[in-house]
Amino acid sequence: MKLTQQNPDIGAYLAADEVIDHDHPRVGETVARLALDADTAYTYARAAFGFVRDAIPHSADSGDPRVTWRASDVLATRTGICYAKSIALTALLRARGVPAGLCYQRLVGEDGTTPVIHGLVALRLPGAGEWARVDPRGNKPGIDAQFSLEEERLAWVAREECNEIDYPVVYGAPPEVILHALKSARDRSELLRNLPTAL
Repeated sequence: MKLTQQNPDIGAYLAADEVIDHDHPRVGETVARLALDADTAYTYARAAFGFVRDAIPHSADSGDPRVTWRASDVLATRTGICYAKSIALTALLRARGVPAGLCYQRLVGEDGTTPVIHGLVALRLPGAGEWARVDPRGNKPGIDAQFSLEEERLAWVAREECNEIDYPVVYGAPPEVILHALKSARDRSELLRNLPTAL
């Protein structure tokens, strides 16, 4: 699948805002730690991915009731669902000059019902001609997402026969439906009851 930029200006995928707040000191501290052993954009991006995937538990796996939506808060609390973890990774990448954006899948339950939107990250390393998607959701039995720019290693592969969708758009900021769900939920249980089902 070929990914397309929502905004034709690559600068939109390096910008800081209220959500992807990579100008926040907490983000800067995390970047500095990750960059210690990363001498190239590739090794840094891989380290940032591993950190968000492994050191920030997915709140549905850990049972943490808190809802996070700002990158600096995700890093401070070390919790978030896929949307929040994707926002955090996007901020860490942009802070080191790696263009990054948000991508989404529409997935369904095993019985083909209960659609939900799942959040991913797209990045474009210097010299790369195309965007690549990675999934920092967090691994557990049955899920083995890896940092791979050549062949996608996501948590889930969209199944066409189940009407699952890989949305091809790389967003510079979370779509309003995603951000509204995060900001309006009082806790994770409420958030999970009100997850978007389509973009």
